Order: sequence, then C-alpha cells, then structure tokens
Amino acid sequence: MLHVITRNKYKLSLPMLLSALTAISVLLTLVVTITASYQSQRETLYDTTLQMNNSSAQKMSLTMSSLFQSMRGSLRTAADYLSDHPSLDDSGIIDHLEYSRKTSSYFNSLFWVDTDGVVKSISPPAIALKGTKLTTAASREALNSHASYLSMPYVSTTGRLIILMSEPIYDSNNHYEGFIGGTIYLQEKNILNTIFGSNPIETNGSYFYVVDPSGKLVFHPDPTRLAEDVSRNAVVQKLMAGKTGESEVVNLKGTTYLAGYATVPTTGWGIVMQSPVQTVYEQLNNQIRSTIIYMALPFLVIMLVAMYIARKLALPFAALTDYIGQAAGAQETPPPVSPNHWNREAHVLSQTVVLAVETLRKQSEELSHAALIDPLTGLMNRRAMEGVLSKWTATNVPFGLIVMDLDRFKCINDTLGHQVGDEVLKCLANVVQRSVRSSDICCRFGGEEFVVLLPHISADEAFRLAERIRKTMEKEPTPANRVITLSLGIAVSPQHGTDSSTLFRLADEALYAAKEAGRNRTMLAALRDQ
Repeated sequence: MLHVITRNKYKLSLPMLLSALTAISVLLTLVVTITASYQSQRETLYDTTLQMNNSSAQKMSLTMSSLFQSMRGSLRTAADYLSDHPSLDDSGIIDHLEYSRKTSSYFNSLFWVDTDGVVKSISPPAIALKGTKLTTAASREALNSHASYLSMPYVSTTGRLIILMSEPIYDSNNHYEGFIGGTIYLQEKNILNTIFGSNPIETNGSYFYVVDPSGKLVFHPDPTRLAEDVSRNAVVQKLMAGKTGESEVVNLKGTTYLAGYATVPTTGWGIVMQSPVQTVYEQLNNQIRSTIIYMALPFLVIMLVAMYIARKLALPFAALTDYIGQAAGAQETPPPVSPNHWNREAHVLSQTVVLAVETLRKQSEELSHAALIDPLTGLMNRRAMEGVLSKWTATNVPFGLIVMDLDRFKCINDTLGHQVGDEVLKCLANVVQRSVRSSDICCRFGGEEFVVLLPHISADEAFRLAERIRKTMEKEPTPANRVITLSLGIAVSPQHGTDSSTLFRLADEALYAAKEAGRNRTMLAALRDQ
C-alpha cells in the first residue's frame, strides 16, 4: 500500500490530466484560430491595400491625363489666337497671355518665344525676361521641335525648378513663328498642388509621387526631392516600360511599400500610390488585438466549461481508483460512483469493480476463516490458538490452559471407521462449547487433542470447568454408541508460569500424567489426581 501511495505522489491524476489536456486543446485552438486569422487578414489587407493603391493611381492617371489635355488645349487656343491676330501690339499680347493664365490657372507663367529663342512677351510681366534669349536645353528643344512639347524637370533661366509645356505658333502662311510656352513651378504653388493636394501624405503614411518618362520626380510630398532621379526604383522601372499594376517594393531608402502604379498616356509620366507595409502591420496588429479581446471571454468560458465537463467525466474514474486502492488496503469504502450517474461507462465499470472487490473480499474472508478455523469441528485451529496466546502474553493477560485428549480414540477409528471418529470429534467439540464460559476460547489442537483457553481464571476454577467437560462427555450419547472418556491436563498463569509455551508444556505433561494414571481424569500441572 505504501508503494501505491508513493507512486501516486509523482503521477498526474486523471481529472488533472483531462483538465490540463482540455485547457491545452482550447488554448491551441485559440492560437491556431488567431494565427489563421492573422494570416488571412494579412493577405486581405495586403491585397486590399494594393488594389486600393492601384485604383487610386489609375484614377489619378486619368485625372492628370485630362488635366494635361486641358492644359495643352489652353496653350493651343492661345497659340491660335496669336496666330490669327498678327497685328496685336505688345500690350495686346500681354493682355491676352494674362487673360489665358489667370482664367485657366494651369500655368505659373505664359510666354511667347520667337524663332530666335527670344522672349517676345511674358505673363506675369513681373518676370523680367522680355527680350531675353532662352538658352536652356528644354527651350531649345521646344523651339527646334516645331511641335507640341513637354520637358523634363529643369532649372530655368530664373533659377526655378520648372516643367515646360509648349505649342508651336504658325502664321497664316504656315510659317513657323516660334512657340507659346507654359511653365509649372515645381517647388511653388502650382496646378498639380491644386488638383492633387498640397500635402499628399495621408494619416496612415500613404502618399503618391509622379515621375517623368526618364524616371525623375516631378511631384513628391518632399519638395527637396523634386527632379531627383529615382529610375533605379523597381516600380519606376516598370512605369518607364509603360506598365501599369501593383506590387510590393523597397524604395531607395530601404523602406518597404505596397504600391499601385499607372502611366499617364498623354505625357508618358508615371504615378505611384504607395502605403508603408509597417502601417499595414499596425492595422493588422490592431485588428488581431481586437479579435483577441473579443474572443478571450468566450474562449475562457468554453475552456472552463470544457474543463468542468472533463473533470466530471474523470472524477468517477478517479474515485474508482481510490476505491480500488482502499479496497487493496482492506478498508471498508462506499461505492465510488452514484448508481444514477449520467456517465454510463463509469457507472457500469464502477458496479463491476465494486462487485469484483466484494467478491474478492468475501473470498479473502473465507480464506482467512479457513486458515484459522478447523473445518471439521468449527473450532479455532492451532494457528488461531497461537495467535491468541501471543496476544495475551504480550498484553499480560492472566489465563489458564486445558489440554484434553479422547481416551482410546484410535480404537474407535480402527473398529468403527474414520467417519464415526469424525462424528465423535464433532460431539466432543459440541460438549466443550456447551461447558465453557462465553469468554473462553475452544480450539482443536490436532487429531483428537483439544485445548481450551481460559482468560482471568484461577487453578481451582479451571479444574472445576475441566471436570465439568469430562463428566459431560462421559455421559454424552455419542455416534460410537459407547461411553467415551477424556483425559485432561491443566496449567494456570501465573501459578505455573507466564510464558505460553511453558504453560502449554506443563498442561500437556499433566494430560499425559492423567493418561498414565488410568485415563478419564483431570490433572493439574505438578499435582496428582484430584
């Protein structure tokens, strides 16, 4: 039993194990659910962000394309007007340029350049370039193209970073008269700022920028980066190839973005709308935190309910285990499971085990009884007698011994048979039990020899009791149909000693003294016939 207890100290109980497994299962389910939700939402946010940025880039592309068509139309109208009115003086030309610039608000400045590259008129007049010959590469290209022209960003004669858009002017004879040009001051308030916003960085970090066909920035939230060459950017390279789409990209500063990009058909420019991946992850983490907060309580309730059910399922089996352990220790215990328990398996197993334990207990009791009781007479056997004597000796209980033996019993067995002999032994056992006190213990020592243990008795009382047995047996009708006598020997503590083996030896000697003295008599140890 000690081994079982020691072993159980280092083992998990079934309720604890099932509760732990249930808790782990629920927690793993929560982790898997959150992980799957994280991956799913991540992909959704990625795709949604890419699609939204692509959609925004395409819409801005269409807007910018329409804008530049209108800007070019405005220049064409001004060029046609000047071509149709060759008689206009300088004042009239300036008035018309001022009117065109202010009514459209497309350009920061408008000017007419003749075939020699000299500025004939300019609006606003405050820009003191009239009569100045333009020497920039863009102005020469516009002059020499004799066609519609749009420059790359460049630094103008006035020191501004600008973009030049021009339309050729022809007279009525189709002779080239130069061009009318409109400029956009990239680093100042311009039409692009007005249309697309002066602060294009959104609260989530998203922004857009515009590049020309060579990969230089013509519009960016950071004005200091205008005209910067970003052609090494993977998305810009796709725009330079005329592609439209969406992708994840690492910019030249090492920051990862989700970008949508589109080309502007009328200009060859490219628009990139991008959102930092970090922002997407922040949104994702916020959503996951919200998900965890919303799911925590339901999952906690589910886990507690599941643990409760698991514990209820396991408790009958744990009780059954304790019952078996207690039964093994010979402890009387009630059945471990209620007869009406809802768990059918626990109920059936419990009843089966209880029945088995009770059967084993009965068998054990029967074996114990058989080990201590003489099967023929029903009296205690020699082993039981020795146990009683050891107990009395250890607790200093004073007692007496009567050792008796049937006279000439062998003759009965030889002449009448062992079956009759057994019946005679039963008869003697009955006589002895009827003759002794309720506190006395009757034993069959072996064969035809019987012993009576007499607690708290004097020698005289023991002698009288022995005589009562002898006389009763002598008069008792027996299965042998003859008178059967007894010889008896007595020893009493502390008169004859306190050791049980000494007392038994003296009583046995007194018995044989009675035999030698003629049988059918009682002898007290160390005394003669009374």
